[in-house]
Amino acid sequence: MITLTDVMKEYSSEVAIGPVSVELQPGGITALVGPNGAGKSTILTMIGRLLDLDGGAIEVAGHDIATTPSKTIARVLSVLRQENHFVTRLTVRQLVGFGRYPHSGGRLTLGDERLISQAIDFLDLGPLEHRYLDQLSGGQRQRAYVAMVLAQDTDYLLLDEPLNNLDMQHQVSMMRQLRQAADELGKTVVLVIHDINFAAAYADRIVAMTDGRIRYQGTPEEIMREPILTEVFRTPMKVIEESGHRMAVYYRPDQG
Repeated sequence: MITLTDVMKEYSSEVAIGPVSVELQPGGITALVGPNGAGKSTILTMIGRLLDLDGGAIEVAGHDIATTPSKTIARVLSVLRQENHFVTRLTVRQLVGFGRYPHSGGRLTLGDERLISQAIDFLDLGPLEHRYLDQLSGGQRQRAYVAMVLAQDTDYLLLDEPLNNLDMQHQVSMMRQLRQAADELGKTVVLVIHDINFAAAYADRIVAMTDGRIRYQGTPEEIMREPILTEVFRTPMKVIEESGHRMAVYYRPDQG
C-alpha cells in the first residue's frame, strides 16, 4: 500500500500542493488525472522520493520514504519521470540494463540479463535492443524507458505520463502491457495520465485532482460521471456508454 498523510509541497504563497491524504491500494492500476497544474506529477514525484516534502509523510509498503535507505526504496519502487535525458551512445539493452543497478551494482549476472531480456520482450523491443537511442523515434525511446523501469523488478511502478510521444496504436499497446504487468506480474502501477478515457478503460481506480488537492477517487464507474468530469476538467463533458464502457466527450453547450 502507498499511504500519503497530510503531504504538502509549497512553491510560493500562491502555489502549493496539499495537504493530500490518500491510501493507494496494492495491486492493479491507479490513474492520477486532472488538468495541467493539478499536482499529479508532483505527488507522483514525491512518492518516488525525487522531490522533497514540505510537510506530511509518505509510506510505500510500510517504508517511510524520508528515512528508508535509497537502496531499499529502489528495490521496492521504480519511477519513470516525465522528462528523460538520454545518452545517445546507449543501446536499448544498455538502457534497460540500468534498471538492474539497485540489485547488481553495475555487475550484471545471468539472472539480471534474463530480467533485462524479459522486459525488452514485454515491450516488444527485441528488434531494437541493439539500436542506439538516438536512432529511435520518441515513442520507441519511451517504450525503452518503461522497459528499464520494468527491469528493475519492483512491486510498485510509478509512471509519469507513460503515453508521451506515442501514437494511438502504441498508446493502446502500452496500456495493455501495463494492464498485463498488473494482472500477470502482480505489479502495483500508479500512473499520471491525461486521457481520461484511457484511465477509464484500463485503470482499477481513478484519483482526480485539481488545484493541488484530491477532489474525487473511486472506480472508473464512480468517476466517469458528467458532473464530476465537468468540475475536474473545467469544461463541459458528456459521458456515453459503448459496449459496457463509459467514455467522456467534450461538447459545446450551445450545440446541445
